[in-house]
Parts: sequence; structure tokens; C-alpha cells
Amino acid sequence: MNRATFLKIAGGTLLAAGGAGYLLSDRKNFVRTDIRAVATKFPLLPDEREILYMASLAPSGHNTQPWFVKYLEPYHWIIGNDRSKWLPAVDPTQRETLLSIGAFVQNLELAANTLGYSCAFELLAQTNQDENVVSVRLKKTGSAPRFDLNEIKLRRTVRSHFSDIPLRKADLDFLLENERDCFVFFEKNSPEHKLLNEQTIEANQTQADRNDAQTELSEWMRFSSRDAEKYCDGLTVASMEIEGVAGWFVRNFYKKSNVTAPGFRKQGVDIVKKQVAQSGGWMLIASKGNTVATLLETGRRMQRLFLKIRQKNIALHPMTQILEEPPFNQNIAPSLGVTGNIQFILRMGYLDKYPAPVSLRRPVEWFVR
Repeated sequence: MNRATFLKIAGGTLLAAGGAGYLLSDRKNFVRTDIRAVATKFPLLPDEREILYMASLAPSGHNTQPWFVKYLEPYHWIIGNDRSKWLPAVDPTQRETLLSIGAFVQNLELAANTLGYSCAFELLAQTNQDENVVSVRLKKTGSAPRFDLNEIKLRRTVRSHFSDIPLRKADLDFLLENERDCFVFFEKNSPEHKLLNEQTIEANQTQADRNDAQTELSEWMRFSSRDAEKYCDGLTVASMEIEGVAGWFVRNFYKKSNVTAPGFRKQGVDIVKKQVAQSGGWMLIASKGNTVATLLETGRRMQRLFLKIRQKNIALHPMTQILEEPPFNQNIAPSLGVTGNIQFILRMGYLDKYPAPVSLRRPVEWFVR
């Protein structure tokens, strides 16, 4: 279904719904600010709740939020790997899961420092599948470095409306300060940039053709506001940047079964083609290994980058399909001349205006045990 046909059907359906039907329909995207506070008797202290909420604003594949917190005593927790949030079809080794938990840990430390606590971490996991990943003890010092927590609150993934202006050297220097060895940037219109565009489209097509990957994706789609509010995770209509009449149509008439239909698969690949045509370049983050410690640190590094880009009005869109689909994941590093293990492929570009964050987060009490 092309866009013109889609909008025509949506518009006709809207008219057919009639005034009363429309008023009773799902008329507004459910977004993060709509999440209501949870009444609980769980003994979290105010600073603990704030720190853990900030930590939970980390990104994750399909917005699964694959972490939990085991509460041992005040300011002493274990950060855990939630098996129920795994994505075995696209992340069978839980590599991306550990990267997301690393981003969670980075947010946690920044928030704790800002509230005057130091963090003592102890690595517990030996494999990507171990339930207990990191132990953390917080100690009140009052002298830890401070961080603007608005950078965490306002961080968001943006998928569309990138400028075609190449990223400026001064902005890249700012973003990569002190960590340049771990990043590889390919400027717009370079041979490597064109290769990444082509490979991203082909890898997305390969993944769209896999029934297990599409079925897994369908389990994390929150088309209706009712589902969005019920789960507070996954991919919502708002986070997919579908607004207006098209958003109303999707919220009211799309179901999980639509995700595995041929039209949805084709539309997804068509969107990717438009996305890769808009960028100021590609950023890769590589590591020297794939150990648990390395993956956690790489996730932290990615989050530090993510928290700086808004200052330069730059959007960052992780596009992971090349790393999830063979033979692309086996060939991409040598094709680009990159040494080490590529852990992130990030499309980047300037924005005229930065949109507010809309992706959902589970209330803290939902993931504390």
C-alpha cells in the first residue's frame, strides 16, 4: 500500500466513523508524559526512585527495556538481565541486551553523581545470559561531579526529517572528545557512506523476509493507546512518528497481524530507503572484544554520545539490521576497513527542530524486585 492510497483509505474511514464514532475512538497518541504515577508500598527512597527512573530512560531494541533491579538494601542493588525482554530472533546472543544495560548503568551513574552519590560497581555476569549483571552501591558524598539531568530526560531517537548537511568537523570534535579511538565516522557521500546506505536497505529487506523476526516485532508493537498504557514499553505510534489522520487510522485499525502481512513488510523497507537518503553521515562504535565487560562499557560509551548530540541539534538513529543479519554482519567490518567488533551503526544528521521525547518507560516500581 503506497502513502497516497493509505491516506485515502484513512480519510475515508474517518468520515465513515462519523462524529459520535470518532469521539469514542482512540484519538490521541499515548506518550511518556501521559504515564501516571504508581501507588506502591515498596520502600524506595526519593533519591533512589529518581536515580532509577533516570537510568530507565536508556534506549533499547524495540524499547523492550531489558533490565530489572534487585533491591538488596537502601542504595545497594543488583542490575539484572530480564529474560522476558529478550529478542531471540534478532539478538540471539543477547549482545544488544548487554549494550542496553550498559546504557542503563551510564544513566544511573550520571544521575547518582548529580544527586551527590558515588557509585561502586562490581561485575557479576560472566556470560550475556547471566541474570545478575552488575552490583552497585551508592554512597553519599556531596562532592561528585554534576550533570544536567535534562540531557537524560530529553534524549530521544529521531527517525525522520534529517538535514542533508554533512556533519561539521567542529561538531564531530565535540562529540568524540576523549573517545575518538572507539568511534569511526563516515562522512556523507563517501564510498563507505554509500555502502552503509545500500547494506542497511538490503539487511532490512532480509529481516523483513524472516517470519520469526516479523513475528517478534509484532509482539512489541503498541498500536492502540490502551496497549501503550498497559505495557509502557515497545514501539508506539508516537515513537514511530506517525501523527495526524495516519496515526488515528493505525491506532484504531492496526493489529499485530498487520506486522506480518506483505504490505507492512514492504512499507517498512520503503521507509528505510527514505531514511538512509537523509543523513549527515554514519557513526560506528567498535570494541576490541565481545566480553560482558566490553559490551557494558560500549553501551555506556554510546549513551554518552547520545547525551551530547542534542546540544548540537543532531539526531541519532541506531540502525542495527546489518549487525543482526548474515552475511552482512560477517562482511561489514572488512568492507569498511574497520578493526575490532562493530557494536553500533548510527545514522546521524542535523534537525531544524528537536521533538520532545515520546517513547514509553515502565514505572520504576514495575522493574524493581
